[in-house]
Amino acid sequence: MSGQGPFRPPGVEEKGPAVVLLSGGLDSATSLAIAHAEGWRCHALTVRYGQRHELEIDCARRLAQRFDLPEHRILEFDLAGWGGSSLTGDGPVPRATEGAEKADSIPSTYVPARNTILLSLAMAWAEVLEAQAIFVGVSAVDYSGYPDCRPEFIAAFQQLAEVATKTGALGQAPTIRAPLINKSKAETIRWGLSLGLDYGLTWSCYDPQPGPRPCGHCDSCRLRARGFADASAPDPLTAAFEEKK
Repeated sequence: MSGQGPFRPPGVEEKGPAVVLLSGGLDSATSLAIAHAEGWRCHALTVRYGQRHELEIDCARRLAQRFDLPEHRILEFDLAGWGGSSLTGDGPVPRATEGAEKADSIPSTYVPARNTILLSLAMAWAEVLEAQAIFVGVSAVDYSGYPDCRPEFIAAFQQLAEVATKTGALGQAPTIRAPLINKSKAETIRWGLSLGLDYGLTWSCYDPQPGPRPCGHCDSCRLRARGFADASAPDPLTAAFEEKK
């Protein structure tokens, strides 16, 4: 395991159940590490929605095993059938440009209403588990400009949880936790490394190449590479591919 330190610091009081949306990507893995370090009993939810980078689902499985989670569910929920996103096969994944990270420039990799749907699924499971928190690894700093990664969206969904559920009606709605919302990619990586997270278990590329290996050109690859560079840390995933050459 790369990184130093335990996943859960000694002396942390164990909390109740929490649902963690776990895609297998860098941000969701960090969110899981944070929830685990805080003492939550993490139940991970991964959704196969037709994404062309399904390699991340295998990463989610490995992460769930590494954390020895009490439960990891992988749901099938086809969003590719709607179209409207290059991430689900509707057109080619664009190469990254500097303008892609501007909040007023939404790239074709945006999947219509994805985070609304994923959080709704997590909220339904949280009700059954009587979970007090739902963790989601979204950020509005180093990101692709997706509208459902902004603080306003998280705040709005929190309000929804409080009025649209039985637990909400009882004043017990789970808290929507987005610990990375104001973190840069470098800050996210440093946080994860401080918790002993192995980023070699994660996948970020939207357009996997034969091998499989990251394309190195999509927005997600670019943000990941810059994040590790700014954090002055090697990317274990990149290092693994370099070793195979």
